[in-house]
Amino acid sequence: MTTNSAPTTALTHIAQLVTNDPSLGEGPLGLIQDAAVVIDGDRIAWVGPSGKAPATDNAVDAGGRAVIPGFVDSHSHLVFAGDRTEEFNARMSGRPYSAGGIRTTVAATRAAGDDVLRANVARYLAEGLRQGTTTQETKSGYGLTVEDEARALRIAAEQTDEVTFLGAHIVPPDHADDPAGYVDLVTGPMLDACAPHARWVDVFCERGAFDGDQARAILTAGAAKGLVPRVHANQLGHGPGVQLAVELGAASADHCTHLTDADVDALAGSATVATLLPGAEFSTRATWPDARRLLDAGATVALSTDCNPGSSFTSSMPFCIALAVRDMGMTPDEAVWSATAGGARALRRTDVGRITPGARADLALLDAPSHVHLAYRPGVPLVSAVWHKGVLV
Repeated sequence: MTTNSAPTTALTHIAQLVTNDPSLGEGPLGLIQDAAVVIDGDRIAWVGPSGKAPATDNAVDAGGRAVIPGFVDSHSHLVFAGDRTEEFNARMSGRPYSAGGIRTTVAATRAAGDDVLRANVARYLAEGLRQGTTTQETKSGYGLTVEDEARALRIAAEQTDEVTFLGAHIVPPDHADDPAGYVDLVTGPMLDACAPHARWVDVFCERGAFDGDQARAILTAGAAKGLVPRVHANQLGHGPGVQLAVELGAASADHCTHLTDADVDALAGSATVATLLPGAEFSTRATWPDARRLLDAGATVALSTDCNPGSSFTSSMPFCIALAVRDMGMTPDEAVWSATAGGARALRRTDVGRITPGARADLALLDAPSHVHLAYRPGVPLVSAVWHKGVLV
């Protein structure tokens, strides 16, 4: 079975394998019972019944447990310093969330050295990996100067391929009296400095942050530099974010909490993924996104953590799956698909989020016989082993 110098490994006696490839198994998840997977280097080489697995250099007995694709977390904010414990404590005592809290993290991030920021990114990536996240997007957005935004993206790009320029997170205090001047900075010198280190451009299109016209200017400028748009859209209230995302061909409209029928129809009729971030609603006691409404309309839905120090300080995709099933109307199958294949769609990736020949060998072994246990046993650390790029980590 060896096709190169790397040893091959077979995972056998998998009680239930989620492939996310309907051509390989049952239903949208492509479920295979009593399955095996062969890893060759950093790729999946073979998938099928355990009794038919080809000979390999190594073998791992899954012992009647489930295997799923590694989670694809398509929305996070990991380049920051400090935390906002006091803000969270106050909010849980009745203070409503607003975008203003971001300024606290901006000040701490600007003051932190590169080594601090680098160590924080590594810590949260490792934390996610232990919980099964093998593909991680992360953003800038806590520097908000040319130098600090470029620094954040350079540090992020050292550790993940999915890096997003979010200079348009909020208007920083030093531009409070000149938001138009800040938009000019973001679309000019800041974009020039940041584009070489990023794949995506994002904007917080929301009351208190950037309006539709400002967001359009920022996303259009980013696209002209080769960055693909994503949008923080319709989180705190109804607004133009979702419609703008669809119009500009954004890969993803993220949050999607407050939607009109026209917004839902626009998402359903487009390739723009609706990325839902239940950790934010959990941590802010806000209205839950209606995933059922989006799914029934035919929209593509992803789940992500929105890991950030202010509104969703979790790196746990299993936790977000449990929330989506309990409070957003998703079935366990839909939630697992959205946390894996859905996230891959949001990042326009075909090599992750599925277990099929040719895909990257990113897998999570669950200490459970079925993927349904991710929602059935919330809060329990069910991920017992993770393979990332073919390596057991």
